[in-house]
Amino acid sequence: MILDVTAQTGLDVIAAPSPNFNDRKTPVSLILLHYTGMESGAAAIDRLRDREAQVSAHYVVREDGRILQLVGEDKRAWHAGVGSWRGETDVNSASIGIEIVNGGHDFALPAYPAVQIDRLIALVADVMTRHGLGAECVIGHSDVAPGRKQDPGEHFPWGRLAAAGCARATPPAGEPVADVGSGLEAIGYALDPGLDAVIEAFQRRWRPACVDGIADRETGSLIAALADRT
Repeated sequence: MILDVTAQTGLDVIAAPSPNFNDRKTPVSLILLHYTGMESGAAAIDRLRDREAQVSAHYVVREDGRILQLVGEDKRAWHAGVGSWRGETDVNSASIGIEIVNGGHDFALPAYPAVQIDRLIALVADVMTRHGLGAECVIGHSDVAPGRKQDPGEHFPWGRLAAAGCARATPPAGEPVADVGSGLEAIGYALDPGLDAVIEAFQRRWRPACVDGIADRETGSLIAALADRT
């Protein structure tokens, strides 16, 4: 089933159904952002609609801002894989998955075009409103799968989403957290992938200028500030 988002909200959404979905087991509580990580948008969309690939997403946002809907929001798309956020391990059931066409780390991590981010913000804002979600519910694939996934990458303009109310803003840094692991868990991260991998994922989101997996003072201060506001 493809939800008629155009009729509900006025967004210009193109239906491009994928067979890769099943029933949700939990209500929607997250919006999970990805990059496609392939050489072209066409190749990524083909894969997301290929029954044999067994992957999908609810939406794809192309470089020119066109939005495709592959799976209805009432269904469980297959985009997150193994991961965890705030104790939820069935991230596919709990989330709306949005793939953003971008070559990612395998293809030089290109910049995201402004028009693409404009349309992404419009889509994220719309999903947030319809599902009653706050800015803290918008996260990246790397947040739920540290060490395994890097998307949407350190070049992703989280600040633009935050300015539009569609992601958490970076808080002012204070005193470093006393226990890095406990602070990361308070924010939502699972420590199973190993602390270094989780620190790196945290930095990719919150301190993208230096992603080294080292819990330096700046990293510890950001962890403390975000944990205090969770």
